[in-house]
Amino acid sequence: MQGVVIVEALIGADGKVEQTKILRSIPMLDQAAIDAVSQWEFAQTTVNGTAVKVIMTVTVNFVLQ
Repeated sequence: MQGVVIVEALIGADGKVEQTKILRSIPMLDQAAIDAVSQWEFAQTTVNGTAVKVIMTVTVNFVLQ
């Protein structure tokens, strides 16, 4: 199975993924995409020196090799 799953992720002020939502689905790959994105950690985003939450869109591309 291969294809692209698009995930919307809420990144907390600490840089950890707090929530995910599937925007473009491939039902057999959705959970794998969520599991992968949920493990990632990001640098803190700051506005005027204060860490803030951000929403980002992540494209997870599954390819058979």
